[in-house]
Amino acid sequence: MQTKFESKMDAIRLHYKMWMEDTSGKGILGDGKWQMLKLIEKKGSLKAACDELGYTYRRTWGNLKKIEDFFGFSLLEKHRGGADGGNTQLTPEGKRLVAAFDHFHARVDKVIQDGFVSFLDELRD
Repeated sequence: MQTKFESKMDAIRLHYKMWMEDTSGKGILGDGKWQMLKLIEKKGSLKAACDELGYTYRRTWGNLKKIEDFFGFSLLEKHRGGADGGNTQLTPEGKRLVAAFDHFHARVDKVIQDGFVSFLDELRD
């Protein structure tokens, strides 16, 4: 038996964002900052990462500073100038934070995707 939802089942897509807040509700780390940190490590440049994601340098710098202030350590190692120009990489702690968020996201993504499949199954019944 077909439900009234059946004609739209293939058109439903799940989108969500995750972020963490401190006890006062101020954002610490979420999907956007996580992607930014990963791209900084890949590109070796905060500016290149900002350009690729369409973020402003000034706002991104401020957001990264807030994460550093919250945790009490630097996320980025900045190397200026030289023959090849400067570069920016994640500190060991920055890499650990990104890796932990990668693992957290992978586990949560699976749970959310399973929940979404169950939601669709309920609509089909």
